[in-house]
Amino acid sequence: MSMNNNIKNQVTRRKTFAIISHPDAGKTTLTEKLLLYSGAIRQAGSVKSRKSSKYAVSDWMEIEKQRGISVTSSVMNFDYKGYRINILDTPGHQDFSEDTYRTLIAADSAVMLIDGAKGVEAQTKKLFHVCAMRGVPIFTFINKLDRFCKNPLELMEEIENTLGIRSCPMNWPIGLEGDFKGIYNRKLKQIELFESQGHGQKIVPTDSGSIQNEKFKEILGEHLFNKLCEDIELLDIAGEKFDMDKVQKGELTPLFFGSAMTNFGVEPFLEEFVKTAPCPKSTRHSDGVIEPFDEEFSGFVFKIQANMDPAHRDRIAFIRICSGKYEKGMEVNHIRTNKKIRLSQSQQFIAQERVFVEEAYAGDIVGVFDSGNLMLGDTLCGGKSNFSFEGIPMFPSEHFAVVRTKDSSKRKQFLKGINEISEEGAIQVFKKPNYGVETLMIGVAGVLQFEVLEYRMKNEYRVDIDVQTSPYSMARWVVRENSNNEITGYSDSIAMVEDKYERPVLLCRDQWTLNRIQEKNKDAKFFDIAPVL
Repeated sequence: MSMNNNIKNQVTRRKTFAIISHPDAGKTTLTEKLLLYSGAIRQAGSVKSRKSSKYAVSDWMEIEKQRGISVTSSVMNFDYKGYRINILDTPGHQDFSEDTYRTLIAADSAVMLIDGAKGVEAQTKKLFHVCAMRGVPIFTFINKLDRFCKNPLELMEEIENTLGIRSCPMNWPIGLEGDFKGIYNRKLKQIELFESQGHGQKIVPTDSGSIQNEKFKEILGEHLFNKLCEDIELLDIAGEKFDMDKVQKGELTPLFFGSAMTNFGVEPFLEEFVKTAPCPKSTRHSDGVIEPFDEEFSGFVFKIQANMDPAHRDRIAFIRICSGKYEKGMEVNHIRTNKKIRLSQSQQFIAQERVFVEEAYAGDIVGVFDSGNLMLGDTLCGGKSNFSFEGIPMFPSEHFAVVRTKDSSKRKQFLKGINEISEEGAIQVFKKPNYGVETLMIGVAGVLQFEVLEYRMKNEYRVDIDVQTSPYSMARWVVRENSNNEITGYSDSIAMVEDKYERPVLLCRDQWTLNRIQEKNKDAKFFDIAPVL
């Protein structure tokens, strides 16, 4: 087998996807259950089981365990029936949305998780639109059918009206309002009934067979069985037909029903998803397009995480491989600095477990040890290639605070901590001429990030910080023809600062103030997403 054939075979079995949802829709639980069904873990630890100290295996940061929410994007991989699955488990909490936006850049498809009782929620809408903007195919899992849920037809209508996308149910729930018996698999034309046991910690047995089998009428009862037959007939006549071209174009989403908590419908979803989800695609760059099957290695940094292992104070750069084959210790071109660097100590993750990687292929995510050379959006190329992938845009912060160290003797640790956390993209750092070096303006996507910043500075860098929130609610990058001119306006409602690249940024209290500033400064352009460098 030639090298190219080997790469092609490896790439076509890769499925790299992100899970997106509103907070509390059960995203971390679903991630765990996919690991459970793949055999990667033997028992799932529910995020709800605080008393028994069983935390979700995909939540590693201490504050996540205490709060029961994901605040960083976990990256996990496992094998399932010949496929290599890479899951990007993103924070659902709105306060961490920027990390989620960046993660979606590294995904080939997305699983949209919807709470069956609540339907399409605000954060789901935001993330859906980011996927639509990027042309990421979406698969939908309606979760929590072990509880009271909306009518499945209502949920389909809501998805279409709210998100503007049609849905095609791949399976259909049997039973309603928390009394969920199982699902009807439309593709296999069979009923799959589930037994609830072990609180969803282990794989659940199923009783499956043809809908023609009389025993199911007996088990379900005549009323429920007849209702199921009517629903199936309605879907077959009036429902949307499955069309992979429409899925790829973002016009249709395959729809699955189940309960991640009790494991209902998880395995049928995983089975169908790995068969239909897209494998890695071509990627645009400064010189054109590169195919995933190309022999030359290329990739980009989409996430940086410092102190994943507090004992070793390590810093990991996560690389999405776009083409070719990665080999441990290989030398690559670091395009931004125009230098050769060696990618050492590469690893992949299954929850807290790290596995050192000898080789990886397009579609895979690898974490490499980084001493501070790599930044978000950096392009890495093998051989003689020197093109750049599009940079990762900076999204505007919506909350701001003046942050300073309480102990001036810890200035060095303070600046190191702030710098490293900002390089992860968790916070944005702004400087102001009249601030001292121990005082910085910090911008975040949501207020909870200030709490995480305080926690991490204290626990990882041994620095106590003082956080004073500011009244600003929006940031705009300013580009003007005459750089000597100052922005004129209402000084108490705005602040002019610089980002880490020394670009001028206007902080405003509200939209009204911004409108007035724009009127008074006609020669300036105000960008809500930072121009990519």
